[in-house]
Amino acid sequence: MRVLIVLGHPRHDSFCAALARAYREGAEQAGAETRLLALGELTFDPHVRIESPEDQPLEPDLERAKQWLIWAEHLVFVYPTWWGTMPALLKGFLDRLVMPGFAFRFYGPGATQWEGLWQGKSAQLITTMDTPPPVYRWLFRAPGTHAMRNATLGFCGVKPVHTLIAGSIRTSTQQQRHGWLEQARARGFALRHGVNGPAGRCWQRIKPWLKALRLQFYPMTWAAYTLGALAAAANGLDWAPYLWGYLCLFLLEAATVFINDYHDYPSDSQNRHHGPFNGGSRVLVSGEIGFAAMRRGIGLTLIAALAAAGLVLKTTAAPLASALWLSIAAVLTLGYTLPPLKLSYRSVGELDVAFTHSAMVLWLGFVFQGGALGATLPWLLALPLFFAILPAIVLSGVPDREADAATGKHTLPERFGNTAALALAAGSVGVAAGLALIFDRMGLAAGAFGGLSYFVLPHAALCLALLWLAFQRGAKRLERIDGLMFVTLNYMVWFVAVPFYHLA
Repeated sequence: MRVLIVLGHPRHDSFCAALARAYREGAEQAGAETRLLALGELTFDPHVRIESPEDQPLEPDLERAKQWLIWAEHLVFVYPTWWGTMPALLKGFLDRLVMPGFAFRFYGPGATQWEGLWQGKSAQLITTMDTPPPVYRWLFRAPGTHAMRNATLGFCGVKPVHTLIAGSIRTSTQQQRHGWLEQARARGFALRHGVNGPAGRCWQRIKPWLKALRLQFYPMTWAAYTLGALAAAANGLDWAPYLWGYLCLFLLEAATVFINDYHDYPSDSQNRHHGPFNGGSRVLVSGEIGFAAMRRGIGLTLIAALAAAGLVLKTTAAPLASALWLSIAAVLTLGYTLPPLKLSYRSVGELDVAFTHSAMVLWLGFVFQGGALGATLPWLLALPLFFAILPAIVLSGVPDREADAATGKHTLPERFGNTAALALAAGSVGVAAGLALIFDRMGLAAGAFGGLSYFVLPHAALCLALLWLAFQRGAKRLERIDGLMFVTLNYMVWFVAVPFYHLA
């Protein structure tokens, strides 16, 4: 492995220099080829004095540094943290060399998309500080290391980026400093196993799949499923069908999100406004998972879901009703993007998601516990929840609208526009709030919504106010609405939490 160690401390006799030497010793003992670049010994102008750094001629020392950066497979930056971030010397070095055409490039219509050109490189950050590391991490939120890891190296495609923090230096003992030197030496020596050790390599294989699962959306599914189970289990849950049933549901949802990523790739790859709530997991777009691997993942997940379904039917007291609702679940979840249905491409995807995450999962929990198909309680529990879910699902298509239109994906915002999407979301919020008030006052659904209006009405008012502000800002120009999405996603929680409290 070719390792370039960049010493960002201006003085060559600093503790940072000792850490750099220790890392180099360990790396060479591991068989790596190393080079040390001490920035304090270079002669260069740290300022970008013209419009773009790639147009400013490089001094001989920077030209040599550039060639070494090209040569390196693993980058090690050793520097002190001063005032929360790196020294001016290191910042100037990065300003001059991390430039378009060398470290990254812009492309696409209007050069609005970017690609890191240092993909395949990895990095290690070693930094010293006087601030106690817990204070730096949790109170100050580690601004310097986050900037290096994400905004600089991550932007250029470098991964993984590991961090070693030595501090507090000012109050440290000789024994502590010796320990930090040994840690740096050990980090270098660990390169004998590659950038990641066995555990790290395992994590790197698992991490993209955890990202692809989009686990942030599963708790609400579990809560609604459990609510349906409680509605049928007057004498306590029958745990075998409950657990096998949720495993089946989890795997079905996982297969669905994998299929969505696979078939939505044309839209996701053009989406400039993706975020935590929209635009897919992006593991295919980023190349973290390949298409063949995703196909295998979909197949294995569906096989596991089918096996879990068989165990549900074997343990439930209502196998026929359970089989019926499992069939409905398979069609409506997988058919969201899977041909030939492709419901999300036909302007009914939002209704499909609202139904599957309300009535469908409630009924699955209900029938797995032996509930009768003719019961009305699951429908009563599901009706307000359906309208509470719909606003967030509709709004999630607003930032995606441009990419969806370019690829023929006809979501409601794409077909009818952002103004109509905001109006539909506001109407759904209002209907859900009205149902909450009616069900609360009339004691419907076996009193499961008692007290719901006290929580829902203020939250509905907040949602409507934010929707109005979004409309006032200009519905056609909406690109990032993460705050609005967060508020509307949490709106639905009350419609599960309050009934859960009454039925548990």
